[in-house]
Amino acid sequence: MSKVHVLLADDHPTFRAGLVALLQTDSAITVVGEAGSGDEVIALAEEIKPDVIIMDIQMPNCNGVEAIRYILQKDQQVRILVMTMFEDDHTVAAAMRAGARGYILKGALPDEIIRAIRAVAAGEAIFSQTIAIRFMEYFDQIRPGIHDGNLSMLTYREREVLDLIARGYRNAEIAEMLVLSPSTVRNHITNILSKLQVADRAEAILKAKDAGLGK
Repeated sequence: MSKVHVLLADDHPTFRAGLVALLQTDSAITVVGEAGSGDEVIALAEEIKPDVIIMDIQMPNCNGVEAIRYILQKDQQVRILVMTMFEDDHTVAAAMRAGARGYILKGALPDEIIRAIRAVAAGEAIFSQTIAIRFMEYFDQIRPGIHDGNLSMLTYREREVLDLIARGYRNAEIAEMLVLSPSTVRNHITNILSKLQVADRAEAILKAKDAGLGK
């Protein structure tokens, strides 16, 4: 097996140093670069062209989800493994929609990290067990059902936004969680109110809860 060339992207130097030390124990993996911000990993990905990028979500200048989108627009061959502290449903979903091939938590065991890198490099999709369970539950929750009524008219993204509204999140929080601009969130909400034929946010929340969203 040829060596897997890995680029690390995390804004904590101490964490990167520990990860480098771990990966050096595997002769099939070599670290070819380190980035401390979203802008830096985008530049290094284009310059180095690694096989795998280990990507944190929260970084300065450009967050991990935005960086994933930009990198994959330029190079569809690189595999991206998210490794972060965030395990909420919407962060996981945003990363996977952006094109990440795997998602594990920073508390993962050393063997799990190395196995995840090898799997992603081989073209597989991989999740830590906790993330896999949450991911399945999340999609089960927002999947259209036979009793949804007018909710069946909503797009997948509109259902996501409605779910967050029903959970009590404000527009700015929804924009951050789904990595969208505030104006895009407002447009989605306008469409939701129109499709559900409701007058305001409160009525939309009632319909959402009746359909099982907002839990």
